Amino acid sequence: MKHPIQQMMENRRQGIKCGIPSYCSANELVLETALRRAKVLNTPVLIEATANQVNQYGGYTGMVPADFYKMVLDMAAQIGVPEHQIILAGDHLGPLTWQNLPEKEAMEKSVELVYQYARAGFTKIHLDTSMKVADDAEGLLATETIARRGAELYKAAMKGYEELKAGKPDAIRPVFVIGSEVPIPGGAQEAEDSLAVTSPEAFRDTVATYKRVFKESGVEDGWNDVVAVVVQPGVEFGDDQVFLYDHDAAVDLCAALKEFPEVCFEGHSADYQSPECLKAMVQDGIAILKVGPALTYGLREALFALSFMERELVPEEKRANLIETLEKVMLDNPGNWKKHYHGDEKQLALARKYSFSDRCRYYIGLPEVVASMNQLFENLKEYPIPMNMLHQYMPVSYVKVRDGLLPLNPKELAMDGIANFMADYEYAVTL
Repeated sequence: MKHPIQQMMENRRQGIKCGIPSYCSANELVLETALRRAKVLNTPVLIEATANQVNQYGGYTGMVPADFYKMVLDMAAQIGVPEHQIILAGDHLGPLTWQNLPEKEAMEKSVELVYQYARAGFTKIHLDTSMKVADDAEGLLATETIARRGAELYKAAMKGYEELKAGKPDAIRPVFVIGSEVPIPGGAQEAEDSLAVTSPEAFRDTVATYKRVFKESGVEDGWNDVVAVVVQPGVEFGDDQVFLYDHDAAVDLCAALKEFPEVCFEGHSADYQSPECLKAMVQDGIAILKVGPALTYGLREALFALSFMERELVPEEKRANLIETLEKVMLDNPGNWKKHYHGDEKQLALARKYSFSDRCRYYIGLPEVVASMNQLFENLKEYPIPMNMLHQYMPVSYVKVRDGLLPLNPKELAMDGIANFMADYEYAVTL
């Protein structure tokens, strides 16, 4: 069976300007929403796990690649989405979480990481060796070094795939993404005035160097498995700012893509873009649209709206107090937000709640927060939300409930906060 992204690339070469959203999240409600929408729309669904979320040591989710694969496939089976419709992917696979180690150790761990992803059945692998490790020289990392390390990881992935295929003959051959013209996953850490779009020369250099190094490394045919290059097309977000896509600023970069019809661009940090900006990106060749924090932001936003309604409807002694629970958990465990948020105590408190960077996503799946969320859902079943109040706090969901498209159920309303963002990406890739 042909990989769905390879089929997408064939369609693009025939002039059909299609694309695919890439949902990068380990949150179970996000994954459930993505799978449900794939079933309704009957389209492939691309779900990504990042190296710091899921790795051979468990990442911040506690899952190794095989665990994540099984979790998604089990959920898909319950929803009724067949395995062939699901593309599981590994994002930023490389030395991301081992940059404090020298190259030998960092690459040994990276090789094992990529091997485990491919062995588990992930079929889209982002080979990201763009970050410096402890014994790299000062200055920018040479494209030659990045490509050499990438070729080593490609070999590890194909070893994992061949082992998988030995026991599962119909296993789909993985496709690969190279390049990394973006900040560390999750958005910019500092406010910026403008963004530098990847130069056409840098893109051409990446492609040429990878092709040459793959050949020198004995995996020349591996270039046929590369479907996309990550570039910076001028989109990004931070605490309270979003850089919208500007076609004119990216026109030279996108023109250079025509020289390499075998690949498209993958756009990271495409969160919070307008539907029309996303559509323009796909038209211009940025056919894989990565979105992550916006999805859990949509969930958090919906949960806060439900919490505000709980304050109106539920006796004080029975309230779940999810907003306060989340704040306490974040204050007690500041490791995943402290270096990302800046300002005085008031500014930090607001960022913990409302930042587009959404560091809440590291906490919203913790047992204490999940228990509070489930209590919130139960409370709002016992004390149902009146339609006039729903209109006040969740006007977009209100319309769906009014029109019979969405049940007036607290969990469904929370998931609709995610779906509202996903709809923008579905619009962008629909012809």
